[in-house]
Amino acid sequence: MDAHVTWRQKLSFTGTANSGFSLPLGGRSSAGGDDDGFRPMELLLIGLAGCTAMDVVSILQKKRQEITAFEVEAHAERAAEHPRVFTSVVIEYFVSGLAVDEDAVIRAIELSALRYCPAQGMFRQIFPMALKYYIYEDHGEDGKTLVKEGEYLATMVN
Repeated sequence: MDAHVTWRQKLSFTGTANSGFSLPLGGRSSAGGDDDGFRPMELLLIGLAGCTAMDVVSILQKKRQEITAFEVEAHAERAAEHPRVFTSVVIEYFVSGLAVDEDAVIRAIELSALRYCPAQGMFRQIFPMALKYYIYEDHGEDGKTLVKEGEYLATMVN
C-alpha cells in the first residue's frame, strides 16, 4: 500500500492512495491553514471506524441478519502535550434492523476486533479501546426502539 500527499498552499494538501481516490487535508486557520480539509488524526480515526464497520456489516450479512441501518462512531482521547497521540478510543456500533440477534452482533464485533480489522489490531497495541453496541428494532416509518446495548470488551494494550 502506498500513499502520496501533494502540497497545494499554506497547510493545504491533497492525499491519494492506491485506490486512486483523493481527499483534501488542511490545517486549522489558527495554525496557518485554511480549514479546507481533513486533519491527519481525523483520518486515522475515520480509518479505524471504517475498517471495523466494513467487517461488522459483512459478518452480519453472512449471518443473515436483517440490517436496515448501521453506523459506527469512534471517540478518541488525545494527550494534552505534543505529539498529542491518541490515549484511548471508544468505538460505538449502532445496528438497526428486524429481530437482530445480539449474539450475532457481539460475535461480529469480536471477529473484527481480534481477527479481521488491521487498524484495531495495530492500535490496540498502543492504547485501550472500549467497544460498545446498541441494537435497535426498526419500525419503519414509526421509528426505531433500542432493544439491547452492551460492551463487548475493553481491549487492553498488549
